Parts: sequence; structure tokens; C-alpha cells
Amino acid sequence: MTFEGENAEAYFSSDDRRLIFQASRPGVPCDQIFVMDVDGSDERMVSTGEGKTTCAFFFPGGQRILYSSTHLADPNCPPRPDYSRGYVWPVYEGYDIFLARADGSGLRRLTAAPGYDAEATISSDGAKIVFTSMRDGDLDLYVMEASGSNVRRLTHEVGYDGGAFFSPDGTKIVYRAYHPTDSGEIADYQSLLRDGLIRPGNLEIWVMDADGSNKRQFTSNGAANFAPYWHPDGKRIIFASNLRDPRGRNFDLYLINEDGTGLERVTYSPVFDGFPMFSHDGRKLVWASNRQPEAGAPGAHNARRRGDTNIFIAEWVE
Repeated sequence: MTFEGENAEAYFSSDDRRLIFQASRPGVPCDQIFVMDVDGSDERMVSTGEGKTTCAFFFPGGQRILYSSTHLADPNCPPRPDYSRGYVWPVYEGYDIFLARADGSGLRRLTAAPGYDAEATISSDGAKIVFTSMRDGDLDLYVMEASGSNVRRLTHEVGYDGGAFFSPDGTKIVYRAYHPTDSGEIADYQSLLRDGLIRPGNLEIWVMDADGSNKRQFTSNGAANFAPYWHPDGKRIIFASNLRDPRGRNFDLYLINEDGTGLERVTYSPVFDGFPMFSHDGRKLVWASNRQPEAGAPGAHNARRRGDTNIFIAEWVE
């Protein structure tokens, strides 16, 4: 679907005809939000072109979009994280959540609390937004009305909770979490967080009811499990994990039942596969990968360099 740069987190519109994703590439030095048709045509930027953006999502009906951006804090790209402390993810305090029309016009800010507000997605009825925030001093999940009002905290454990998605019927939320319990791990987590960083080496997949109750962990493998997304049947979850790589460098996609049984490996690529999403009709799977397009595939000659992250789409066959 894409052939140049860093492209990730591609998500379908509710009619499965369009995709929204983030990308950086020549002329776009840090991530901006793009939309395109599911055949790869009509690609266009819909964010401001300033700051850094992440985690875009279509509202039901496809007329509005949601994404997070740092452009109000600083129109320039934020600094890269300090990898001298190992592999870390940045938690930029300038991120806020924005609502816009599908073409990027009519931009409206939904969050104004100090610190990180990002990783926002929408319930299938368009009524609720779940997101990650630092507003109370830790990285927790919150829910708010689509207007940005009535913000309520859902998680309270020490550690990171994020990457959340509502189930198709809106009654449950799946998310990734790191909850350190050892005093040394807690101290390391909090020290990194003070510097706007987290270490994503050990993330597990959790599910809770949409009101924050009935939390249950359904992976416990000590790996980096992230990017969970519901199958349209509401009973299975697809996610990315490095659990089969002893060195922890390669991620593949896995499918699992909501009760934690029936783990099935979906991809076997020797390079990164992540950020999966099923189309709403269950017939397509879209994800991001470092793999090279197959020889002879349309546009395959356009892949710029090994290691680029591109968007791929495939038929899903049960």
C-alpha cells in the first residue's frame, strides 16, 4: 500500500473504503496523518504538517477523524529519544488530541490538560473516546465523550496503560500494559517517565469492561505484546509480539481468544509485523511491516530502502 519512508498505524473507515495512517518520508520529517483509499489511491495529508502526530482514527460514518499532535506546543519536530538508556519510546508532553473533518479542516482541540494525551480511539457508535494521559502523573487510560467532556479515569495501577480499542459492541476495551511490581523496576519506570520515556520491553495484553471494571490479563509471556485489535466477532484479538524471537527483535502477528486460549501465529516474516486491524466486515487485514513487497507486485519497484516500514493489506481467510 505504501512504498517509502515510515508508515504505521493504518486503520479502516467504518465502510472499509479508506485508511488513515501516520507517516514520515522525504519532505515530511516527522509523522503526519494521511488518508488513502484501500487500493492505495488518492493519498493525501490531512494533519497540519507541523509538529509530530500519532494515533489517527476515523469516526463512524467517516466524516470526522481523530488524532494527536504536538503542533500547538512546538511547530518543529520534537527531539528524538535518548537511546543511550536502551530501547525506549518517547512520551512527548506536547501531545494533545484533536478532532477534524475527514479532509483535515475544522481542526478542534479536545484535550488541554498538562502532559501527554494521545493513543485515542473511538467506540463504534461514535459516543466515547478512550485514550492514554499523563494528567494525573502516570500513564493511565481515560474515557471521555466525543465532545471531549466528562473525562473519567479507568486505570490506576503503577505503570503504563495504553493502545486501547473498544470491542465492536462497545462493552469492553482491550489494551497493552506494563505494571512493574519490583521496587527496582518501579524506580526505573518512574525515572524514565520523568524524562518523557518508557521502556516497552515487557507489555502484556489486558481486557476490561468499558467502565474500567473487571480487568483481566490474558497474556503472560514476559514479551513485548502490543497493538491489540478486536476481530469483528468480538471474541478474538489480534496483536503483535516478539515472543518467538529469543533476541526480542522480530515481531509477528498472533491471534488469541478473549479468554487467553487458542494462541495462533498469523505471520512468519523475518522482519517486523505490527499494528494490525481487521476490516469491519472481517474480509481484510491491514498492518505495518518492514518486509519488502513481493517481486512483481504492483509498485514493488518503488520500495526505497530495506528497513522502511510500509502498510500492507491482505485477504483474511478463516
